[in-house]
Amino acid sequence: MLPWNRPVRTRRARRTLTALLLAVAAFAAPTATATAAAPTAETTTTSRGWNDYTCKPSAAHPRPVVLVHGTFGNSVDNWLVLAPYLVNRGHCVFSLDYGQLPGVPFFHGLGPIDKSAGQLDVFVDKVLAATGAPKADLVGHSQGGMMPNYYLKFLGGAAKVNALVGLAPDNHGTTLLGLTKLLPYFPGAEDLLSAATPGLADQVAGSAFMTKLNAGGDTVPGVRYTVIATRYDEVVTPYRTQYLDGPNVRNVLLQDLCAVDLSEHVAIGTIDRIAFHEVENALDPAHATPTNCLSVIG
Repeated sequence: MLPWNRPVRTRRARRTLTALLLAVAAFAAPTATATAAAPTAETTTTSRGWNDYTCKPSAAHPRPVVLVHGTFGNSVDNWLVLAPYLVNRGHCVFSLDYGQLPGVPFFHGLGPIDKSAGQLDVFVDKVLAATGAPKADLVGHSQGGMMPNYYLKFLGGAAKVNALVGLAPDNHGTTLLGLTKLLPYFPGAEDLLSAATPGLADQVAGSAFMTKLNAGGDTVPGVRYTVIATRYDEVVTPYRTQYLDGPNVRNVLLQDLCAVDLSEHVAIGTIDRIAFHEVENALDPAHATPTNCLSVIG
């Protein structure tokens, strides 16, 4: 039977499967650190010390740090290394879940990004009320480094945030190594992507969300921005599109700090202590120390 004579139901099923495969292939990398298993004793032990609402910021670290996970991530799995790293350095650290879809546990950051920014708004208010701090610092990975820009620009977040640090953020969307250019050749794929996982569709370069987000400039006054990127990023491509343009912006390429660092999109936000050292520098620039290949020690 020729392809164009197949039953309509078969063709629809094939288009649905194609779109789902594209979505999974395009965004599967960030799931490498996410697990659907129940928290283990090791996870529980490692995660002690953050999301402690009795924590009061010190004079040395006067602002709480809010960690914003990436697509398919959650408030625990994305931060099993960075959260304790910051807690051990005296920060009050908090993390949230956002962008949940009905019936999809553990894997978040899939809902409409403007709605996710509203969840961040509520969470930051909760953290500030608990800690008594006037402002917070935000650290995000992938979508979590980009989504707060919507909060800052459109939801009044600039009055509550001192600094935003993005680890491999898709600030201008992504082409996924050119894969997004193939979507028009798969009938129904774009519509399915938008309907089933709007958080993915919003991140495609040139989407309506990205156009609105970056209209009028990348930044807002009063906030310090740091972008930490890796040239080996295979998810947010081209990697230079992660960089922001504006005052109070520092764009950092990980390989300029340590040429032999091979971290890609997932590793830079989940396990790379060289990148984490640069996060600490961005949170406390007055006491910054050089970041290099030896920053993994200590």
